[in-house]
Amino acid sequence: MEENITVLIVEDDKYIMSLTTMYLKDEGYKTVEAVTGKEAISLFYVNKPDIILLDLGLPDMDGMEVIKQIREKSNAPIIVVSAREEESEKIRALDLGADDYMTKPFHMGELLARIRVSQRKLSSIANPTNIETFICDYLTVDYTKGLVFVDGEEVHLTPMEYKLLRLLINNRGKVLTHNYILNQIWGYSESNDAKSLRVFMASLRRKIERDTTSHRFIRTQVGVGYRFVEK
Repeated sequence: MEENITVLIVEDDKYIMSLTTMYLKDEGYKTVEAVTGKEAISLFYVNKPDIILLDLGLPDMDGMEVIKQIREKSNAPIIVVSAREEESEKIRALDLGADDYMTKPFHMGELLARIRVSQRKLSSIANPTNIETFICDYLTVDYTKGLVFVDGEEVHLTPMEYKLLRLLINNRGKVLTHNYILNQIWGYSESNDAKSLRVFMASLRRKIERDTTSHRFIRTQVGVGYRFVEK
C-alpha cells in the first residue's frame, strides 16, 4: 500500500480524472485533484504532493507554465499526461523539468508503472545513504564520515558547501533551479540570496574541480540553475 505517497492530479477531463483517482486510491495512494492551472499551483503549495500528474491542455493556462512554477520551488517528479503528440511538445516539457511524458489515450497499468518508477526515484533521493561512498572520476564522497576527497586527498568543505554538494549529487543529471536550491538549503529564496549561492558554488567548484575553467562535475544552466553530471 502507498498511503504515504500523495499524487496531485491536474486534469480538466472529468472522466479521466475520475478513472485515474479511482485507480490510484485502489493502489493506496492519497490523491489531490485540480482542474485548472491556478488550482494546481495553489494545491501544490498547500499539500506538497510527492508526485504530480499533469495535463497540458488546461482551461486557464498552458500546462507548461505549471511545470515552470513548480520547478521554481520543488523537484518533485512531474509526469505529463497529454493529448499532444508532437515531439517538440515532449521535448519542451522535458526541458522545462518534467520527468516523464505520456500521450493520451493511455493504459492505466502503464501509468501506474511510471508512477512506481518516479516513486523509486523519490526513495533514492530521500535515502542517499543507501550507498556509503559516492565516486565519480577523481571525486569521492564518504557519506558515513562526511568526508570529501579529490585525487585521494581530503578537501575541507564548509557545512554549507557539503550540503550543496550532497543536494547536487542526490539529483545528479537534473538541472536544479536557483530557487529550488535556495529553498532546500536555506529554507527560503530571496533574489538577494542568489548572489550568495553563486559565491558558495564558486567556492565549492574551486575545491572539487581540477580545472575551474572547464567544469567536470557541476555544470551551469545559464539563467536557470546548476546540474551535477550523471557520470
